[in-house]
Amino acid sequence: MYGSVDWRDAKYEEVLEQEFRGLERRRESDPSLTVSDVEGQLKHLYIMQGSDWAGRGELQDIILSATIAAYESFIGSWQVFVK
Repeated sequence: MYGSVDWRDAKYEEVLEQEFRGLERRRESDPSLTVSDVEGQLKHLYIMQGSDWAGRGELQDIILSATIAAYESFIGSWQVFVK
């Protein structure tokens, strides 16, 4: 049972770090990117999270949750950085 929880946590952390790094690279390479742009993408992710009519499955739910967490964290750190 413990091993089955490990893969979930490991996948969540992997996706979270990967998405956050990707957002940082995007901000560095795209001077036209704004917080509002990223917030718009986050809104889309929230809609996707609530629209599970076809049944994503546990793995896709973990990936989506970690992606959302990365976006939220990135936006929060960017807003602190800008102030």
